[in-house]
Amino acid sequence: VQAAAQPNLPPDPGYEKNNLSSELAGPGGKQTAGPGLAAGQPKRALLFDWGDTLMRVFPLFPGPMKDWPQVAAMPGAAEALAALQANWMLCIATNAADSNEEDIRAALRRVKLDEYIDTIYCYRSVGHRKPSPEFFDHILTDLNLDRTQVIMVGDDFDSDIQGANRSGLYAIWYTPRSQEVKQGEEYRSIGDLRQMPAIFKD
Repeated sequence: VQAAAQPNLPPDPGYEKNNLSSELAGPGGKQTAGPGLAAGQPKRALLFDWGDTLMRVFPLFPGPMKDWPQVAAMPGAAEALAALQANWMLCIATNAADSNEEDIRAALRRVKLDEYIDTIYCYRSVGHRKPSPEFFDHILTDLNLDRTQVIMVGDDFDSDIQGANRSGLYAIWYTPRSQEVKQGEEYRSIGDLRQMPAIFKD
């Protein structure tokens, strides 16, 4: 299998959780944050799909996932998020229609993933679905980040990967049923979420 190309990312300027870059400095050098960027958070973000990317979907269970009799995190999700959270804003970007942001966070709490997630974007709050450009534009505007500072991670090639690519975002295609590395100019695949920290390692 041919080695996968590394994402064409901007260099990591040594983000610190308690320091914003000078790009966010306001008048007199006072630091400010954009509408979706809390002071002290890294100025780049990973957008994770929710169902079958961070949490397993059980098709027989109806309604909001928070009320399902059984929930489960995807293998390696907690380890990957824990390793990434120091240098990235971690967000959810989902088409889920049965759950609002509070419902999604409640489901994440059941598998102890909520502590890692900064912001949740869902169809019911955004008003658009992936792969529409409007969905990704809403998130970029809210986070006050450039397209080169945001990466989409998901298991659905059409909605997550091609949708992100068409909106100018790099993407990581999560393919847990296959260890074969698949790649294009604006995406690469991983078979295990725990591979992600190594991808972004200098």
